[in-house]
Amino acid sequence: MKIKILSGWSMPGGSTSHHIALTDLLNKNGYDCTFYGPHPWHLDKCKAGKIEDSDLCDDDILISHYINYNNLGKYKVPVKKHILSCHETDIFPLNKVNVGPYDVIQYVSEFQRNWHSINKPYVIIPPIVEKVKWKCPNNNTAGVIGSIDGHKCPHLSIERALADGYEKVLLYGNITGLPYYNEQVDKWVTEGKAVLVPHQNDRTAMYNTVCEVYHSSIRETYGLVEAECRLAGIPFNGESNNQDILSEEEILERWKTVLP
Repeated sequence: MKIKILSGWSMPGGSTSHHIALTDLLNKNGYDCTFYGPHPWHLDKCKAGKIEDSDLCDDDILISHYINYNNLGKYKVPVKKHILSCHETDIFPLNKVNVGPYDVIQYVSEFQRNWHSINKPYVIIPPIVEKVKWKCPNNNTAGVIGSIDGHKCPHLSIERALADGYEKVLLYGNITGLPYYNEQVDKWVTEGKAVLVPHQNDRTAMYNTVCEVYHSSIRETYGLVEAECRLAGIPFNGESNNQDILSEEEILERWKTVLP
């Protein structure tokens, strides 16, 4: 039996981090798991492959994410079991998706499950939260972590951080909404108040560049940045999701309930 994680997104982001960590966790515990995606960023970070090389067969366990199987109609993907790994709300609304091909849905929080409100077997399994070691750099610098788009609202975080007296704000995230960036964020970068920082794989190194993290997302399904800050004792300035932070052992036990 092979477990194949297929995602429609394998660039930096919360879901990609989740699937990389899950792949490592399953392989470490005796499962044969590979993470396949359409972008190359994930390929050197776990047992991984390109999505076109997944070669699904009828004894595979498929964990799919951000892929719409509506074109299959009432038929299922020809695998032993198909689990939908759902990390989104309105950018992948399940009331507009044919949930027939899935045997079970994995949500990352009870809030997310309630938001979708789909009548389908499910399990709630949050992502693995990396424990980082943090020491305040005392550099009067704040951080904003996450995609730069209208949903994450980093311009509000920048404004709040500057109003609180920080001299500079580091933006750790890819620009996924260019019109939004041009209208709301670029002025702060041009003035030197905010700085676009290349993606940092080492989260400990990233967090150790800032004294406080600001977050202004419209809606978070889990709140990975908040959870990382809570676990490390990093000041977090944003609305709290207060989600449970589970150990790797607890997360593995939940996955065992849906894996044959």
